[in-house]
Amino acid sequence: MAIKSIISKRLVLPLMGAALLSGCDNDNDAPPPVVIVPPTPMIFEVDVSNITHNQPFSPVALVLHESGGMWTLNQPASDALELMAESGDNSGLLSESYVDSSTSGAGIIAPGNAETLTIQTTMDGNILLSLGTMLVNTNDAFTGFSAMDVTNLAVGESLMYRAAAYDAGTEANSEATGTIPGPADGGEGFNAVRDDLDRVYRHSGVVTADDGLTDSVLNQSHRFDNPVVAIEIRRMQ
Repeated sequence: MAIKSIISKRLVLPLMGAALLSGCDNDNDAPPPVVIVPPTPMIFEVDVSNITHNQPFSPVALVLHESGGMWTLNQPASDALELMAESGDNSGLLSESYVDSSTSGAGIIAPGNAETLTIQTTMDGNILLSLGTMLVNTNDAFTGFSAMDVTNLAVGESLMYRAAAYDAGTEANSEATGTIPGPADGGEGFNAVRDDLDRVYRHSGVVTADDGLTDSVLNQSHRFDNPVVAIEIRRMQ
């Protein structure tokens, strides 16, 4: 009986070891951990060149988005556009609800000068680009473009664009003392009262005192022809 008991125990032990090894093999068959690779951002560089004679540009607002836009011709300006077009303050445009990513210019762009801005996004749908800046020696003139589709712009490709001046339609173009925020006057910027057409339209230009508007603080140097800005958009990544 003692010999049979020892033999029986020796037979059981290898079977238990095989069961343990089988359990280890099942662990090795488990699926590998999921590795989440972050999306590669699309990166754009935008050159903004002021081609006016004496109309400094306010700090540029540059945004990427999937829908919406900074303005629509013949439609009322948003409060954010009114703020920028009357005072040069771009903060409202940069934080609109439709904006995916945004960046601001470093400061005033003087006539004959340019600035390069960089912006990026990881959006995977429509990629729209909007840009706005005020002509500060006016009541509410601005320039730029709204909702330009850059979805299919390939890496290394670029777009050249020249834009006209637009009128926000929120402030009468009186050119009077105290109504223009730029260096020609140093007057009031934003005013919530809308006393013009209340729609965005192509700006007809300034009149100036030299051309007979006796109450104007502007002179011949502040006049502008369209286009007023040259823009280059480059896809970097």
